[in-house]
Amino acid sequence: MKNKALIIIDLQKGLNHFGTGLFHLNEVLAGTNERIADYRNNHLPIIFIQHEDDDLVADTPDWQLFEQLDARAEDFYIGKTHANAFFQTKLKELLDELSATELEFCGAQTEYCVDTTIRMAHGLGYTCFMKRGLSTTLNNELLGAQTIIQHHENLWNQRFLTFI
Repeated sequence: MKNKALIIIDLQKGLNHFGTGLFHLNEVLAGTNERIADYRNNHLPIIFIQHEDDDLVADTPDWQLFEQLDARAEDFYIGKTHANAFFQTKLKELLDELSATELEFCGAQTEYCVDTTIRMAHGLGYTCFMKRGLSTTLNNELLGAQTIIQHHENLWNQRFLTFI
């Protein structure tokens, strides 16, 4: 259990301002906090990833994490500018320093940053985990958020990660 880390991707206020907002956000935040509590109780690292772009400008209110999250100063924070949280960031180096080989994921948006980071982590040889329903996204012109999430969970299951 010592080689595990929790990676929370892009649960930032600004993502909830688009369209109808993030699907089942309150449930995702509550479930994420349950996972955070478990990691804290086991003295395991918690890593928050925060996207930066023209809509999520660093240090603005929209860039901030949701207040409901139990984010603390002792947690790790990594900014990114690409859907892949490993791309041009210090995430891999941090995981190496922590000797983390097993990664648990939650966050937003399911089909962009969560999916891309999970697939990259799998490709880098990490053992990946997730609790069902702990990623969220927005409805789009083609599909509803619930369908997007179910589709990705089906793709990930036993291919890129194991559900716990």
